[in-house]
Amino acid sequence: MCWWVFTGLVHTILDSFYVFSPIFYKNNTGSTLSKIWKEYSKADSRYAVRYSDIIMLEGLFAATGPVCFLALYAMAKGKSFSTILQFAISLVHICAISMLLITYILDGDNFAASDYYYYEYHIGINALWVLIAPQIALRCWKKISEACLAQDQKKNKVP
Repeated sequence: MCWWVFTGLVHTILDSFYVFSPIFYKNNTGSTLSKIWKEYSKADSRYAVRYSDIIMLEGLFAATGPVCFLALYAMAKGKSFSTILQFAISLVHICAISMLLITYILDGDNFAASDYYYYEYHIGINALWVLIAPQIALRCWKKISEACLAQDQKKNKVP
C-alpha cells in the first residue's frame, strides 16, 4: 500500500506541476517544485525544453496519480476491482517508463549534464518504476488468471 501512496503523490503533485507549469525553469521565486524539475532537467534536458513526448508521458503519469489513490482505496476496502486497477496502472507505468527510456536512447542519449545526473536521477529515480511496476503487474496477472480459471471450473462443473 505504501507504493500506491508514494506513486500517487509523485504523479499527482510532481508530474502535474510539470505538465501545468510550462515555464518552471524560469521560476525564480524559490518554488520547491520548480527547483525539483530544474534539478531533474540536469539528467534529461528534454524536460527543460519541453519536448512534446515528455509532456505527453508526464501528462499520462499525472493522470494516473488520482487513480493510484483509487487503487489504494479499493485495496483498503477489499473492492473487487482492486486487482484489475492495480494491473492497469502498472501497465501504464511499464509502457510509459519504457517509452521514456527508449526515446532517450533513440534521441541520442546525450541529454544529461553529466554521468552523475544521468545515473543518479534519470536511471536511479526511474528504477523504482522499472522494478516495482512489473512485479505488481505479474502478481495481478496471476490473481486475475486464477479467478478466471476458478470461474471456468465453476461453469464446467457437472451438477
